[in-house]
Amino acid sequence: MTMNEQQEVNRRRDRLLASIALTSGIGLMLALPFALRAGAEFFLPLTAALVIAIALVPLLEWMERRGLPSGLAALIAMIGFLVVANTALVLIVVPATDWFRILPQRLPQIQANLAPLIDFYANLQRFVDETVRMIATGPVAAAQTAAVDAPRSLLQFAATSAPSAIIQMVFALLIIYFFLAGWTRLRRRTINSRGSFDGAMAVARVIQNMVDATSAYVITIATINLCLGGAVAFALWLIGMPSPLMWGGIVALLNFIPYFGPMLAAVLLGLGGLMVFDDVYVALLPAGLQVGFHLVEANVVTPMLLGRRLTMNPLLILVSLAFWGWVWGTPGALLGVPLLIIIQTVVQAAGTPDIAGFLFEQGTLTVAPRKENDEKEESPVADG
Repeated sequence: MTMNEQQEVNRRRDRLLASIALTSGIGLMLALPFALRAGAEFFLPLTAALVIAIALVPLLEWMERRGLPSGLAALIAMIGFLVVANTALVLIVVPATDWFRILPQRLPQIQANLAPLIDFYANLQRFVDETVRMIATGPVAAAQTAAVDAPRSLLQFAATSAPSAIIQMVFALLIIYFFLAGWTRLRRRTINSRGSFDGAMAVARVIQNMVDATSAYVITIATINLCLGGAVAFALWLIGMPSPLMWGGIVALLNFIPYFGPMLAAVLLGLGGLMVFDDVYVALLPAGLQVGFHLVEANVVTPMLLGRRLTMNPLLILVSLAFWGWVWGTPGALLGVPLLIIIQTVVQAAGTPDIAGFLFEQGTLTVAPRKENDEKEESPVADG
């Protein structure tokens, strides 16, 4: 077989392998969302635990640098997360249950407050009546009968939850602990397993960028949202809104969902104000305060603190929120932006389109360029 024939055979083989890899990749991409949705009981706690664990890695490394063993540092980090989660549960879920309990009794007051506005839009009266009737006989009525005793802690929440929820919670906590406890060894083993120095450095860079970007986003956004929730709670306390800490917690939690979360928080605050205050303009003041604080946070505070390094395309954010929200609902929407950061970090380091080539240190979808003048290199050089 001549050299040209061998090159043609190699080229056809590379094209065949590339087409097989591309077809398999497209099939996997199409099937993955449905698999994630069908297996939400397994994939959702696993993904949430991994995102939380990655966000806790800087705290773990800080404690390890001060001489704490990996297991103890992981335990302390996980306990810290549980304390924060338990505090959020007590501040939000417990008062919210009381609000759901009294909502059916406050529906006439809500209608009375909205009456001046409805007079201007008589054609909306039927819609409002049907909506109120649906709320009174639907989910709220069910919540009134089901949510009799709100959980006062994570332990009580686990005790009153279904067995599957308990298993998912324990599974997620174990994933967080073992991921953190074995993080240092896992990173060292992953880097050392590469066959070349360049490959090892590339993996180390991807891991560090992923941890830095994810933890920086989660910690920064959590701090901003906490301050936003505190400011909203203080303002609501000044105007006499009951349970200001609960409303502040709801605002902080929903603000993790870009675009849609603040709008939902404003709607809930508007509904809460209509339940409490008699004047419609005063009743809408809590929602107005939340919108005002959010505009300052979104246009001034967040861009100033996050900067350009963590700036993402709004279209990608919307697609990520829609995708993960469709797959896992509200928890998926909360995880949408951190997962987008992780995926973007890996893709940027891997390059496009040869992600498989980065993972296995060999090109899969690309063919090495042919050397120019192969025949000249192989022919003997004429003596001067």
